[in-house]
Amino acid sequence: MLCIFAWQFFQHKFFLQHFIIFSVNIPMGTHVDNEEIKKTIQEVLDGNVNAFSGIVDQYKKLVAHIVFRMIYDPSDREDLCQDVFIKVYQNLSNFRFESKVSTWISKIAYNSCINYLNKRKTKYVGDGTRDLESIPSTTTGPGHFTEDEDRMIRIHAEIRNLPPPYRAIITLYHLEEMSYHDIAEVMNLPEGTVKSYLYRARQQLKEKLINKYKFQDIS
Repeated sequence: MLCIFAWQFFQHKFFLQHFIIFSVNIPMGTHVDNEEIKKTIQEVLDGNVNAFSGIVDQYKKLVAHIVFRMIYDPSDREDLCQDVFIKVYQNLSNFRFESKVSTWISKIAYNSCINYLNKRKTKYVGDGTRDLESIPSTTTGPGHFTEDEDRMIRIHAEIRNLPPPYRAIITLYHLEEMSYHDIAEVMNLPEGTVKSYLYRARQQLKEKLINKYKFQDIS
């Protein structure tokens, strides 16, 4: 059971505010462990619960990328994001820096999503049309998307229709810029399988975009 201090931390309003974001509007980024994050982890382990907010700030976008790609229901997304960081907090003392912190947290997020889908027997294919409705635009209104905006909206919508493992691999490889090795560790797959899944995911996405939207320059 989560200790009372951790529970108080997770009750803070800012925690949920971290996740009121659209998955397709999160900037890309890489995660490299440094002395600062190691120091933050040690502070948490030494009893400074408030220091955990630094870990949330550092990896909230990473967790949201994975969860928002794999889970369809918005309310369940928020619950899962919170659950991921609860698990991170609970298991922080077991982390030995044998892998990058980002890889370890990504694995917790991925497994949490897979467990969610398995328990609920949720359909593996989402309705990408709702992603079309949720994407903010700098244009004046519906029907006024630029060509690049329209293209990205359709690509993100079709990614939503890929099987969850393919969505996860595309997210980790293209958005989080993880190596094959790190993705293999996150998903508990051989590197060769990761490469194969990424190839299949790209091919499926390419076929959908060409057949449905007549995209011609998809590589």
